[in-house]
Amino acid sequence: MNATPLVKKPKIELEAEEDEEQEKEGAEEEQNRKEQEEALLALIQHRTKEVEHLRQRITYYKSQLDEAEKRLEDTQTKLARHRGQDISMDSETSGNITKESQCKPQNLGRDTIKSSGDNLNVSQKSASASHQNGESSRSQIQSKSQLLIRSAVTPKMEESGNKATNGSGSLPGTSVSTHINSTAKQKGDRARKLSSVQETMQSEPKGKKAKLEEKEHKDLIPLISSCSSSSPIRCHTGCLLSSQHKRKLRSLVLCPTNDQLFVTSALDGLVNLWQIQGRGSGANLLSTTECQSNKQRRWPEDIAWHPQGNKLFSVYAADGGDSQISILNLNKGREGTRVSFLEDKPHIKGIINSIIFMPSDETRFVTGGSDHAVVLWTEQDTGGGSWKPKSLHRNFHSSAVMGVAGMRHKNMVMSVGADKRIIGFDVMSGRTDYKHQIDSKCMSILTNPSDFNLFMVQTGTPERQLKLFDLRIRQTEIHAFGWKQENSDSQSALINQSWSPDGLYIASGSADPTIHIFDIRYNSHRPSQSIRAHQKRVFKAVWHHSHPLLISISSDLNIGLHKIL
Repeated sequence: MNATPLVKKPKIELEAEEDEEQEKEGAEEEQNRKEQEEALLALIQHRTKEVEHLRQRITYYKSQLDEAEKRLEDTQTKLARHRGQDISMDSETSGNITKESQCKPQNLGRDTIKSSGDNLNVSQKSASASHQNGESSRSQIQSKSQLLIRSAVTPKMEESGNKATNGSGSLPGTSVSTHINSTAKQKGDRARKLSSVQETMQSEPKGKKAKLEEKEHKDLIPLISSCSSSSPIRCHTGCLLSSQHKRKLRSLVLCPTNDQLFVTSALDGLVNLWQIQGRGSGANLLSTTECQSNKQRRWPEDIAWHPQGNKLFSVYAADGGDSQISILNLNKGREGTRVSFLEDKPHIKGIINSIIFMPSDETRFVTGGSDHAVVLWTEQDTGGGSWKPKSLHRNFHSSAVMGVAGMRHKNMVMSVGADKRIIGFDVMSGRTDYKHQIDSKCMSILTNPSDFNLFMVQTGTPERQLKLFDLRIRQTEIHAFGWKQENSDSQSALINQSWSPDGLYIASGSADPTIHIFDIRYNSHRPSQSIRAHQKRVFKAVWHHSHPLLISISSDLNIGLHKIL
């Protein structure tokens, strides 16, 4: 058989094809160059706006600094004048008291007993007794602010059977005051207890009240995983208190305006209000309130403080037409009127897993539930009794929404679900601005208090439970770390985390009786340190925002106060 000879393409055709390929490559290179140029131009525009914004902030804060310095000088001048007046008044008063003590010793004793027995006006009536002991008028002012807290604590100490002791800060005649208080307790201890809590909430000492002001953004993302060694904290774990709950604890939340107050809730449906003593040496129970839902008598699934610090918002479940949101007003005296329920019920079914107020906006909060819905609630009046719900989305998650959070620098609501999805919803435009799906279910989300682009998601990935993300970078995580559990292989959604106030550390509970601390600067995937703090699993450990203190709750029904040294 004769083989058919191969026909070669003419040289002209080959050259034409090569020219076409070169043209295509050139066009692709030109397209890539244009895209890169556009991206760089956009980045330059963004950086330019950022520089302009920072310059404006610098100018603003320079003017604020000048005004603050002027106010400081004025206050120092007033203090100097006040001290001069006090010295002259003290000299005159001491002479008068000497004369009166020589003439009327019996009346002076009666005045002392009377001033000791009056808890509410003791700061005014004990002025003469303070002068007798040689105290200055400045110590009187300090004792007045301390007494507000003391009077709120005394009812609970008496109720629990503890004896009041005379410490270094006790006022004259404390033993007489204790006797009179014990007599008054028989007449109305419960009413007095509620009024003392109301007094504590309304009359917070100025030194103990945190300012509600906008926080400054700090760029912490470049520090993540930048060090080969961690910076461990020294922690003393000596103080464990009974939570006074009969069933497992569920929530632990710090007051945003008063650094002495925090609340706990449990499966018994009770919400306990606590007051920290000293800088974390102990805590006293101020009040206990029943916060069960109306129909199903369910416990609060999650709790959020109102940014003003005077109310607590709790979420429940949507099954059986039950109430979904309750408001506990801590300023109301009568216990039966302290808890109210919102009428609207926007969630369709299942547990409402999360509630949080939007940053820098006390008129709006967000809830996420097992019905896949994320709901934005807006206050309708200044009294805080009417809130209007609006469903942001119900179909972006295919499973339960486990956690919600608000971004500080954008009007965006973040949500995470058991469907492994992370959704960022822009409230103003009404559309999704961030989407990401990871390899395991999500159980909670926390935004960093310092870097507004950084957030953490708790996942079900073993030994990589906590993942860090940058809002500006899509489809990737910055870093991941976690721990190996001894008592359980599965990750529980009841385990929660918290950021340190500087945004550099994360504290996490675990299925073990251990608190895990993570330093985001550490390039390891393991905890920078682990603290054995309880007898059973730790549900949550919260960093105190002003004291060097960690507060934890556990299934051993105890509250842990761990001092950071």
